[in-house]
Amino acid sequence: MTRSIRIVLILLLSSGFARARAETIKIAIPSTTQAVLPFTIARDRGYYRAEGLDVELILVSAPLASRALLGGDVLVATVGGAGLPPLLRGSPFKFLFTAYNRAMFWLYAKPEIRDVKSLKGKRVGVSGIGSGPDSLLREMLRLHGLDSNRDVTVLSLGVMPQIFAGLQSGIVDAAMLSPPVTFKAQEGGFRELVAFPKQDLVELQGSVLVRDASLQADPVQMEKFLRGTYKGFLQMKENRAATVPFIARYLQVNDRVAASAYDQVVKPAMTQDGTLSQEMQARAVEHVLKRLDLKEAPPLAKIFDFSLTRKVASELQARHWRP
Repeated sequence: MTRSIRIVLILLLSSGFARARAETIKIAIPSTTQAVLPFTIARDRGYYRAEGLDVELILVSAPLASRALLGGDVLVATVGGAGLPPLLRGSPFKFLFTAYNRAMFWLYAKPEIRDVKSLKGKRVGVSGIGSGPDSLLREMLRLHGLDSNRDVTVLSLGVMPQIFAGLQSGIVDAAMLSPPVTFKAQEGGFRELVAFPKQDLVELQGSVLVRDASLQADPVQMEKFLRGTYKGFLQMKENRAATVPFIARYLQVNDRVAASAYDQVVKPAMTQDGTLSQEMQARAVEHVLKRLDLKEAPPLAKIFDFSLTRKVASELQARHWRP
């Protein structure tokens, strides 16, 4: 056996051994939109693999993702606003990281519907009842004097392409959409009623929500996952040239649309370092608390714990890690 063949065999065997040793963990993602980009980038660029993790991203609606997390079917749910209702009602969850603190949703309607008040008696599509977009919609309806339980019929339609299909077919009169579907809505002549990124709301998206029990049982594994995720987050935040083509491939849009999505939606909505100040934590909880008609929220320390994210960020900065 020649030396070169032996080297090839050693490399193949060692890579196979590494794959065998990788811990497989299941992560629930609520969409295939820009909200989950930190996780898909981390997976596709091998950041999780470098931590010894084989991360399986499972697409389920946001409310179902929270239930799967509660039942232990997944280790992490990457939901934001949808994780707050069960948490505020007592579910033993914590937010460890959030990629975004601004809502990346738009409310579009049939062209004859001219404003939010005109939605009275109409049907509006969301991904799921109890999801982040559902919460945002109900808050906006409330601000315009509409009762979301009496004046408007809110329908759960699943993932984003299905929501848009519902709007196109007339199943619903309006819908909560996110890019790149929003670009199709514009081209299709639908009317933009609300651009939520322009609203003074703190909305979590692309977050890491875990059970307290999982965090306590294996904090090392969770730190590995956060380190891989944080590298994906930094890739997005600091490397536009590499991120725009990734957005184009992942969202199946052209480079022009991908660049527009990055510059106008993704980058402005990102948090500074994957965490929130206490003031922003309180604001994120506030409008969900109102919608649930709860008088008091648990202490913020029972909802958010960014200590591991800050540790990971500090270590990567000390190593001068760059994407």
